Amino acid sequence: MTRSSRPFPSFLHAVDSVERIVAKVLAVITCVVIAASLLQLIQRVVVSLLNTGNTSWLGDGLIKVLGDLLTVLIAIEVLQNVTSYLRRHVVQLELVLVTALTAVARKVIVLPAGSEDKPQLLVGLGVASIALAGAYWLVMRASNQRPLPGDPSTAEPTRAFLDQDPYAQHGVGGEALSKANPPR
Repeated sequence: MTRSSRPFPSFLHAVDSVERIVAKVLAVITCVVIAASLLQLIQRVVVSLLNTGNTSWLGDGLIKVLGDLLTVLIAIEVLQNVTSYLRRHVVQLELVLVTALTAVARKVIVLPAGSEDKPQLLVGLGVASIALAGAYWLVMRASNQRPLPGDPSTAEPTRAFLDQDPYAQHGVGGEALSKANPPR
């Protein structure tokens, strides 16, 4: 069997191409959802402002407006997730967690009256909030400790950094660091 001189795309290249097409379609769909959500939000606010006799901004009307506003924000965050994937071909975990936190916060804000009679729902939302906040904290903590690629501070040896650090030879209280007196 002789191979032709024209190279055929590999299976992984084909899968990558399909992923990019799907991500682009999702981005277009998300833009349509954002536009529809934004129009609904604008319509609700304009109708509420024009209908001054029945408008109560402190009751269910405000909760509906906040729910619509958060829906638009969630859709924008989803669009950012998709476009980030298209640009960098990676999923940004921080952005996914922030989107999920926003969605849980929206759910808590728009809970209907009488939800206090559903303890499982309230506990579930609380656990989800704590879990997402904890996951976000862990991800941010891990990303702050990890050196960035190409960072000039990581190119130099640690010894050079310690030679420049005034506290490297002495502890915080001024005592000399040695093998007999290790840092704690």
